Amino acid sequence: MALAPENFTLANYHAHTTRCQHARGTEEEYVLQAIETGFEILGFADHSAWPYRSDFVANMRMRLDELDGYVETVRALKEKYAGRIRIHLGMECEAFPEFYPWLREIRAKMGFDYFILGNHYDTNDETGGFYFGRCANHAQIRRYMETTIAGMESGLFLYLAHPDLFLYRYPAFDAEAKRVCRALCEAALRLDMPLEYNLLGHRRNPGARSQGYVGYTSREFWEVAAETGNRAIIGVDAHAPEDLDAGCAETYRRVRGMLQGMGVEVLDVMDSVERTR
Repeated sequence: MALAPENFTLANYHAHTTRCQHARGTEEEYVLQAIETGFEILGFADHSAWPYRSDFVANMRMRLDELDGYVETVRALKEKYAGRIRIHLGMECEAFPEFYPWLREIRAKMGFDYFILGNHYDTNDETGGFYFGRCANHAQIRRYMETTIAGMESGLFLYLAHPDLFLYRYPAFDAEAKRVCRALCEAALRLDMPLEYNLLGHRRNPGARSQGYVGYTSREFWEVAAETGNRAIIGVDAHAPEDLDAGCAETYRRVRGMLQGMGVEVLDVMDSVERTR
């Protein structure tokens, strides 16, 4: 049953598909669940395919030969459910500079509504790049900071997804971690780029904390964001249709209130996407 509105638009720009190899459910099942819950906007942002230089096949993103099918499926759902929910076509992409020209090309050619920056791997996973969710020392979190800010500065991305991912397995919120948080937040403010409060990380955080890590989503990060004056967008990061259920909507409402209580401005929708729909 759809939840009663509370003077905000229930929207999510961050949902995945089975093509990423770690999500389940059909795209239409996500759409139907979102409608049932009361979402007005659903954006698919599956992990980007990449035109790798070799025959490398990643284990956490769609293959290049699946890209056309992804675009066609989301477009068909957008048309089928017009008037019931607004559906958008996006992708979640790494900060891989060598592929930026390709991203610009397919955005124009295939009609993507947006890309979001989800910086999981250093340099390129084709060459065995380090996974930033396993950062454990100062050099690694500084590398996350440097590559992420460079990606933000590319002008390709709508917002920064899970900006605090680097804290997931980081042992303590030390002075260097705070410096990295501040640098990310200041770059986002300078570039007028929203930061995503990620509900998948929100669900994972208690487990990380219980094991002695800072975890993400990290209240420490969002305290820095509040001090810096950043704007937030809440992303479900849905990997199954039930991630968009009534429980998700209730978590969304509580997180929205928490961020506002900290002094963080929360965006309900991304105006630049909605204006061009």
